[in-house]
Amino acid sequence: MRSNGLRRLAVPIVLCAARLLAQDTALPKDSININLAKDSPVTLVGMSSNESRATARGAALVLDLHMTLTLRNAGASRIHGVMLRVVSQEVTLGGKGSVTIPSMNIAPGEAFPVRIEMQLVRPTQMAGGPLVQIDLDGVLYQDLSFYGPDRLHSRRYLTACEVEAQRDREYLKRVLAQGGQEGLRQEIFQIGARQQSAPLNVKVVPHGPAVTSAALPPEHAEKFAFVQFPDSPVEAIQGWAQVSGNEARAPNIEVRNRSAKAVKYVELGWVLTDQAGRQSVAASLPSSEKDLSNLPPDKTGTVRQETTLRLFSNSGQPVNVQKMTGFVNQVEFADGKVWVPNRKSLADPALLKSVAPSAEEQRLADLYNRGGIAALVEELKKF
Repeated sequence: MRSNGLRRLAVPIVLCAARLLAQDTALPKDSININLAKDSPVTLVGMSSNESRATARGAALVLDLHMTLTLRNAGASRIHGVMLRVVSQEVTLGGKGSVTIPSMNIAPGEAFPVRIEMQLVRPTQMAGGPLVQIDLDGVLYQDLSFYGPDRLHSRRYLTACEVEAQRDREYLKRVLAQGGQEGLRQEIFQIGARQQSAPLNVKVVPHGPAVTSAALPPEHAEKFAFVQFPDSPVEAIQGWAQVSGNEARAPNIEVRNRSAKAVKYVELGWVLTDQAGRQSVAASLPSSEKDLSNLPPDKTGTVRQETTLRLFSNSGQPVNVQKMTGFVNQVEFADGKVWVPNRKSLADPALLKSVAPSAEEQRLADLYNRGGIAALVEELKKF
């Protein structure tokens, strides 16, 4: 569902950045413009931005946003996810951000807070208009239907989070039914242990190394070993990346659509292993629109990235890459539906220490830490 026309919830004003140049000052409320469509399923109840600051640094205005929006579900369905787009300017680096809230359960008429904590940059020569504009990019409902312009691919992200959340809540409900509260408590402890289990860390460099280090050995092409999931709609066939020392870069993976529907997007997990057999936490390897472009059934495509991964021990020391493992972590179909691996697949010994807990597992573990087992049980009953 697309947005049709906008109404201004904050009065548009001309606020010249020059009046803020000489000082570090509080960001006025009227310098923040919130745009919601006429048919928006959420409405603005209030905004608190007293802690937000604007500071001049050379030819730029640095905006430190510390604010809370209170929104209300104005629709007839429960909301399970929201994404906002926050913009100070569209062109240069540092002018745009987003706020995402997955795993929600907001009833019709219910109000909810959205916390915005970010820093944006705006050139001082930009004259007039609000300093910050906030738009609704997407709302996901309980039945996985979606509203919004989806400029940030919020439909895919929120749907994947919700499908994962449903999977993990159902699993924890089964644990509770079979093992009681003590069984559920032990499962939450295991989630905490998984957060700390990967012995190696990776640093992601989005566009590869700027220079070649003379300290690194010559590059060589290293093949991926793939963990295959029986129910995955996409199969990773073959792939390789360039490896040198503690760096692996420019992965190139061929995938085949083995489902009956066109595939729009594939996300692969990428695990590095050192010479001692220790594994890193799984990094994400997403496809681009030019990689697949609605891959038809039984056809192959290639996922390519210029990303570089650098492998380090938990103490921060570089360690050499010995092996690479890949697996299909997410698939979006052309109709907007999303597939994620089931719990049994993620329990594969080759991945057990590398796949981090989902956002929902972390949320429920945090809830347990704050409120104990009773609070966790009550939360599971709500779904």
